[in-house]
Amino acid sequence: MVNPSFFTSIINNYLPEPQASLLNGILFGINLKPTKIFYEQLKIVGLLHIIVLSGMNITILAAIISSLTSFFSKRVSIMITILMIILFILFVGPKAPIIRAGLMGSLTLVAILTGRKNFVLYSLFLSLIFIAIVFPRWLTSISLFLSYGATFGIVFFGQTPSKNWLIKELKITLSAQIFTVPIIFIYFKQISLIAPLSNVLVAPIIPPLMIFGFLTAILGKINYLLGLIPSYICYGLLTYMVWVVEILSKLSFMFIKF
Repeated sequence: MVNPSFFTSIINNYLPEPQASLLNGILFGINLKPTKIFYEQLKIVGLLHIIVLSGMNITILAAIISSLTSFFSKRVSIMITILMIILFILFVGPKAPIIRAGLMGSLTLVAILTGRKNFVLYSLFLSLIFIAIVFPRWLTSISLFLSYGATFGIVFFGQTPSKNWLIKELKITLSAQIFTVPIIFIYFKQISLIAPLSNVLVAPIIPPLMIFGFLTAILGKINYLLGLIPSYICYGLLTYMVWVVEILSKLSFMFIKF
């Protein structure tokens, strides 16, 4: 079975820290390796949820793939996207939280493509019953809450049409955060007053980061030179993210911990 290190080691070969750990966190939920200071800076600006592999990550991945395959019929697009989610699960390893996140991402995909909110809400209810029976320990997992929060956010707020791809992806990303940010506040007993601004500044680069991040990992596994161009793009986007985190974390009275 494929292990996350199968691809994370490739990314580590292309990128320095903290860029490498950020990308591995966004793509595969791998724990950060940089200093505790940078980890705390992520908490201060309210961006820690980005590196927690949850339904939000897979939801964004599903939205990207469905957008790229929109020229196919709806049925074909759904099949391709679900197949990619399955492959993603195999990439990172079929552990319980990842399987659950894949399930939630697939349900969200149905919502995005069909627009049937009632059907999705019913499916979410059934999935929760399934989890309670088969995997009861998941009910206390923050990743479970994040997945459901991201799903509800996109179902209720991320479906407004837009002809601009960037605006569309921004709406999906921010909608996923509507419920996930309060969950993080409740779980960690802290609130970042600068989080809305930092998320707006960072949200647009998450979809392209996931695209070029996967290209870096996959093409780099084939041949080092093939992964160079996408890795350079990732480095530029990640360096911008690091800059946002470091600048905003220095602002006073923007973080409250209880």
